[in-house]
Amino acid sequence: MGRLASSIAQLPRRILYSDDRRRRYGPGPRLMSTLRKWRVLLSHPHARIRFGDGVYIGPGFNLHIPARGSFIVGRNVEFRRDFTAEIEGDGLITIGAGTVFTYGPVLQCSKSIEIGEDARVGHASTIVDAQHRFRDPERPMDEQGYDWHPIVIAPGAVITTKCTIMASIGRRAFIGAGSVVTNDIPAYTVAVGAPARIVEDFGPGQPEVEPTRAGD
Repeated sequence: MGRLASSIAQLPRRILYSDDRRRRYGPGPRLMSTLRKWRVLLSHPHARIRFGDGVYIGPGFNLHIPARGSFIVGRNVEFRRDFTAEIEGDGLITIGAGTVFTYGPVLQCSKSIEIGEDARVGHASTIVDAQHRFRDPERPMDEQGYDWHPIVIAPGAVITTKCTIMASIGRRAFIGAGSVVTNDIPAYTVAVGAPARIVEDFGPGQPEVEPTRAGD
């Protein structure tokens, strides 16, 4: 309880009065964000939970960590509304500074989900690092275990609306709405579809591509 009490004692100074967060939210939302952090810490004394300076937690924030999992958040991360993370066993979720989650995202972690700095995760998107085995016709799916694939979302990656992410995403990659990522996506690419496929490469050294206009 010593570390928990120490973390709580630092919250008002480090979070409620953060200069970066003051510019984005008024005193009421900042106060409620601080109270939500206290609730999270008090309800998970067995877990390792850390919030960096200036983290904002909006309404509906929910962590489910029944064992000794870890949830580590860098500076100025923004959880706007209805964020959910489920961490099983000794799973670890790390989130880099400046990353933004919009509305209703879900992270399901059994081993490792790492999200880099300044990433964006859009409305109702899901990131999951394990999939049920199901191909044994003699056993129910729930008895067949999982296949794990540690997920790395690199700095600057953008995951838009209603995406399902089951593989890693490279730096500054852009995932189109409704995409299902089942294979790793390289840096500086645009991927769309289910399953997602690469439709554009805009990396350093690539020629600039003019946007396609309707009727062209």
